[in-house]
Formats: sequence, structure tokens, C-alpha cells
Amino acid sequence: MPNLSCSASEAAMAQAKESGAKTERKTLTPAQQEREEKRKAKEKAAKKRASVKAAREKQKQQAAAETDRRLFQPMSYCAMPSTDSDGLTMPPFPAHAMRLGFPVKVMGAPDLKSNDTRGWRLNPHLRVSLGYLCDIFAYCRKHDIRMYRMSSDLAPYHTHPDMPQFHTTVEESRDDLAHVGRIAKAQGLRLSFHPSQYIVLNSGNEALTKKSIADLESQATMLDYMELGPEAIMVVHVGGAYGDRAAGCANWAKTWPRLSERVQRRLVLENDDIRFSAADVLNVHERTGVKCVFDYQHHWCFNPEKLDMVETLARFLKTWPSGVRPKMHFSCARTEMREIKRKSRKTGLLETVLQPPIWTGHADFNNPFETIPFLRSIQHLETDIMLESKAKDLSLLRLRNDIAKYAPDLAERYAIKLNAPVEDAGEVVEDDEALEADEG
Repeated sequence: MPNLSCSASEAAMAQAKESGAKTERKTLTPAQQEREEKRKAKEKAAKKRASVKAAREKQKQQAAAETDRRLFQPMSYCAMPSTDSDGLTMPPFPAHAMRLGFPVKVMGAPDLKSNDTRGWRLNPHLRVSLGYLCDIFAYCRKHDIRMYRMSSDLAPYHTHPDMPQFHTTVEESRDDLAHVGRIAKAQGLRLSFHPSQYIVLNSGNEALTKKSIADLESQATMLDYMELGPEAIMVVHVGGAYGDRAAGCANWAKTWPRLSERVQRRLVLENDDIRFSAADVLNVHERTGVKCVFDYQHHWCFNPEKLDMVETLARFLKTWPSGVRPKMHFSCARTEMREIKRKSRKTGLLETVLQPPIWTGHADFNNPFETIPFLRSIQHLETDIMLESKAKDLSLLRLRNDIAKYAPDLAERYAIKLNAPVEDAGEVVEDDEALEADEG
């Protein structure tokens, strides 16, 4: 039985206290009441400031702890996700389907880093880059993306001639590279590198050639330590034309025998948009046997031999060994006006001027009404496609939606689910009346 007398007593005390408070308020003068209200307002504001300060301090502590984990326990971000009986973390990618991929930066999750970007004084390390890479792998799993190009700076300063303290980082990370490679294979993720424009194999500068070979050796070693198959490649351009394309191709071919077996096995040559055409790249292939990657936009920009687009792509694909899926690069040209900042000749002040587009520039997204006809024209060919549009992964997601909407007959070829929810950067829908009003 509850103690009724005790409860009644407590209620009476509370009522008396409230009554006393009311009486006290009634006895205060207006000036006293105003001061009391100000005091309470200040007290409330002080408590709010203290609460905000405590929350910010907690955020700083959490950020510091996260930074410490990133730097000192980077592989803690690389736990193997749960697998099925076949050791896979995702359903197997259909053998008949062609992959769509994107390079390096994740636009749909700007906080994700592609590599350890710290300067040399802060001792960046390949393991930190691998931690970031595992986050990107998770993003690819979430969005069912099966091809990704890794940053060519994955191992910071690894080949820098004046920084020997970084020369052992790849060997130090051999087991970690193998683990990350297993994660990639478990989700059917095709990986590649595209070494920077500073990799030049046809230069007359021996120091530059040696440095380029060292960089390729470093990246090929990482792919081997990741235990990836022959589809994991390194894509390079021919290099400098130096006013003589034929000599440039010949010099590249002369360098080929100097490359190690692991580099030759992984290396692929791409046509570019201003110096070496698809015909030049095929010429180098005939001299060396190097595999070739066809770039759609580059072929439009630089094709002095007037080679047919699809026929040339087919020739490129035949440079790959049997049983290894080739890949190509695709992007549409940027069409909008360019904003150029320059100093005014009249005033000497900085001004912004509009200039026409340069067709070598990549568009943010791929125009579906250009892309889809091309995809239909190559249905008889087998090749994965690396999308080099500026919006990266967002462009890939949009293209999948565009194919589902405008070309459902191609959906199965690119493993696109027609009944999947729309997933992209968002679409602004404007009605005709609103457009006409704006134009009027």
C-alpha cells in the first residue's frame, strides 16, 4: 500500500513553496522584477554558451581522436566486410556485362580523400592512403560501382630521389597492400593507375626517363603486391612530340626494352588529344606489343589520319591478350563559356572575361544524347569504360539513370537495374512556361 500520508505531506510542502514564491514575486517592485528577469536571462545565456563550448570541445576531441586513428591506425579502416560462402562481399558482377568506372576523387562524398596529401615534413605514408582507399571501396560497394582508378600519389614521395626516408614505404606495406587487394577482389572492383603527365618515356633527358621508369616500377609493384589480375593496369601517354611525332614514337619504342617484366605486363598506352593520335599509338604497339587504351574524346580532338572511330576502337581492343577484358576512356567535350581572369589593358585591374570553350576540356556530365548512340555503335565489342567526366562518380550515377530512362535496351549490357531507385546528383526540372517567362 502506498504511504498516502507521506504523499499528501509532500504535496502540501510543494504547494506552500509555490505559494511563497508567488508571494515573493508580488512583493518585488517593478524595478526589482526587471533586474530579476535580466539576471535570469544572463544565467540562461551563460548556460547556453557553456553548453555550446562543451559541444565544440567534444567535437574537437573527437576530431583529434579521428586524426590520430587515421595517422597511427590507418588499417583499422580496412576491416574485411562480411562475405558470402564464396568469399564475396557483393553479388558477382555479370560476366557478360561491361563495367563503368570513375577516377580518383569522389564527388558524391567530398570528405573522402584519395591519398595521404600531407607534405613531406609530416611523414605521409602509403598505409594512411590505404585507409582512405578502403573508405572509397566502401562507397563503391554502396553504389555498386565496379571500376575505380586509384590516385597515382598513393605512395607519397616513394620515388623522390632526395627523400630516401620514403623509399621503403611500399615494401613496409606489402601485407597491407595484399589485404586491400583482397577487399577489392571480394567486391569485384577493377582497379588501375594513370600515372601523371610527368611520366615521359620518349624524352631525350635520361634523368627524366629514369625517374619515369622508377615511378612505373613503384605503381606496378603495388598492383602486384595487391595480387590483382592482369586487368589492373597503368595507363600512360606517349609523351612529348618535340616537333617530330615519328621520332617521338620511335624513342618510346626504344625505351620499352628497359622496362621490367612487371611494368611491361601492366603498362597500357593511350592516344592523346594534341600530340599523338590513335594511329601513332597503334604504330608503337606494332613495334613493342604494348596494350592500348582508346580515348573517345581524344580521338575526336586529334585524328589527322581520319581513322574511323569504331574501327579504330576495335583495333585497340585487339591489342589486349585473350581472356583479359580491355578498357577505354570516354568523356564529352565541355561546351559552356569559360570564365577567364586577366588584367585589363585599359585599367590594369583584374577582370573576368568570357571565352568560347576548348574542345579538349571534359564536360562535368556526359550528354546522354551523344553517349547512348556511341554505346549502341559498339555493342559488338567488349570493353569496360572509364568515364573521365569532371563530375566523376556523380557522372557515372547520372549516366546509369540516363541509360535506364532513354536506352533501356542497353541496361543489361552495363548491369543497370531498371527498377532501381533514381540515384544521382539530383535533377532540376523546369516547366516550359517558366522557361518561356525567363526568356521573355
